[in-house]
Amino acid sequence: MKIVVIGGTGLIGSRVVSRLQGQGHEVVPASPRLGINTITGEGLADALDGTSVVVDVSNSANFEYRTALEFFQTSNGNLLPAERAAGVAHHVALSVVGTKELSKGGDPEKTTAGYFVAKELQESMIAASGTPWSMVHATQFFEFIAGIADEQTVDGAVRVPPVLFQPMAADDVAAAVAGVAAEAPINGVLEVGGPERDRFDAIIRRVLAAGNDQREVVADPEAGYYGIAVGDRTLVPADGARQGATRLDDWLRESLAAAASGGNRAG
Repeated sequence: MKIVVIGGTGLIGSRVVSRLQGQGHEVVPASPRLGINTITGEGLADALDGTSVVVDVSNSANFEYRTALEFFQTSNGNLLPAERAAGVAHHVALSVVGTKELSKGGDPEKTTAGYFVAKELQESMIAASGTPWSMVHATQFFEFIAGIADEQTVDGAVRVPPVLFQPMAADDVAAAVAGVAAEAPINGVLEVGGPERDRFDAIIRRVLAAGNDQREVVADPEAGYYGIAVGDRTLVPADGARQGATRLDDWLRESLAAAASGGNRAG
């Protein structure tokens, strides 16, 4: 069947495209640089002609409230009516485990809670669109943990809230999204997370140690998550959620080997 992947050239989208093509589907990666733009509407009607499933893994340029709100409101305001006009039978979107709680964790104008307010708006627009839908809520990606450590560094120490954390590989996120896209709509949410659940500070330590980063990691009750107050289970899915296959230590070994190989080729 024909599947259009909005954000199909990004970290997750490119992997979703590859997986769905491997399953034999006709897959159209959509992005502004490919002439398909959900913000302006350019190319949407032609791309959606004959499409059975739309997968939306596009994202705002940043976490700032107004930027994110405008992006999701405009993008979905163009995309969802275009899907109805084209007779699309299934809309699949990627969102975040804990979105509802994260949206209430701080001032939306001053913290990244505003981004999650915008994500909630996106989800409500999809549910009200009239097109059968499925939502994948994923935990944080392994690929972003080092960046989180940098974001949470204060006076040379990485300070994170003393909460549970269950990150996953981008490949496993894409596998979950592609799997849902090939199935019937659930008109609900599927939660996915990594195969290991540990304390936030313990996982940060493992990632830093793999890169020989000597920064101290502190479990600080006063620390937020990107400035947001979080509870012990905000960042993890419900028990029994679907799990990715890739363990953190395996991902770290593969990533370091790939980096070393790339460095050798560059030299």
